[in-house]
Amino acid sequence: MWRKLTAAIILIVLAQPAVAYIGPGVGAGMIATVIGILTAIALSVFAVVWYPIKRLLRRGPRKGKTTASGRHN
Repeated sequence: MWRKLTAAIILIVLAQPAVAYIGPGVGAGMIATVIGILTAIALSVFAVVWYPIKRLLRRGPRKGKTTASGRHN
């Protein structure tokens, strides 16, 4: 356990900065990912809120029950 912790600390202290190029495609992909996640969250909240409202609207006022033949009970 201590060997792994010591090795991790040494590697973190001795780490050199990476010289790498991040192209414009990464930024566009990141923006698309964030928009997708936010849209998924918004749609899930909307679905949770909309279902009870839809049930209330369907229930609505009823004047009387009718049978299959169209007669009132």
